[in-house]
Amino acid sequence: MAITDKIYLKNHQQIVSQMETSFPKGAFNGATMDILYQGDGLAELDDATRDRILDFAEDFLDCDCESNPHCGCPERKFTRYLLELREQGLGPDAIVDVMGDDYMLYAYPGDILSFLDSSVRTLEAAETLADVDGQTEASEQIRAVRENLVR
Repeated sequence: MAITDKIYLKNHQQIVSQMETSFPKGAFNGATMDILYQGDGLAELDDATRDRILDFAEDFLDCDCESNPHCGCPERKFTRYLLELREQGLGPDAIVDVMGDDYMLYAYPGDILSFLDSSVRTLEAAETLADVDGQTEASEQIRAVRENLVR
């Protein structure tokens, strides 16, 4: 299961109540993205909630794909965002706090930890494959990224 399947809207019930419509609490669920990030009903939300939703849309849904937002770009951008937070030295609890502050999203710290661990293991495998294939430069680049995640 992808980490984006484990990212949820904070205050989901409040948002549903304000918009007077029902949708899943998963932030990357297709129905949620259709309802929240297409602009319909945003006027019903309080200013703080609307601002966070618009920030999310601007940061993750901005692509030129024909099937946007169901193209996979938002999930890839969000995954990159999580990895960048880790590279800044944040642990799982702090990452969850920042996601909440930035976009009114939450996840369980254990899910974030599992995602980060899996990312490091994937990078280790890619580094080994690059070494075996004689791709020294690629191996060094991958090693540098991996080391930024584990410090």
